[in-house]
Amino acid sequence: MANELVITAIRELAEGLLANDPDNFLVDIRIKPTNNIKLFLDGDKGVPVDKLVAFNRALYPLLETAALFPDNDFSLEVSSPGLDEPLKLHRQYLKNIGRKVEVTLLDGTAKEGTLLAVTDDMITIEETIGKKKEKKSTDIQLNEIKHTKVCIVF
Repeated sequence: MANELVITAIRELAEGLLANDPDNFLVDIRIKPTNNIKLFLDGDKGVPVDKLVAFNRALYPLLETAALFPDNDFSLEVSSPGLDEPLKLHRQYLKNIGRKVEVTLLDGTAKEGTLLAVTDDMITIEETIGKKKEKKSTDIQLNEIKHTKVCIVF
């Protein structure tokens, strides 16, 4: 089965399990050539490890029954996206309001600041500019963003 079809089938199974769990949502599915399935879940308030384990245990037998891989030769990893993973969904942007982010635009330029607001088509960040550390609000259209990562602040 082609990889995209397998991912679509896995997405349908995963979303079926999440239908009764409005706080959590599917972010991404990746399949390595070794049939290692990496499934990323996120939640409006984060996802506890026990929830990830329970989801893995619920999804695994559904994948076996679906027989998406020859001889059921696959492995499944369910995790939340780490800080090194870019934000992919509108819901992830909403969850990260108030946090420092680095936004890389399609033209390659990068902007860094605190995520202040999110609408359906843009985000607003507060940048600190110059030696006087002046604050400037910048609106960025979502369709101009290559990727956004949450910054780790110590």
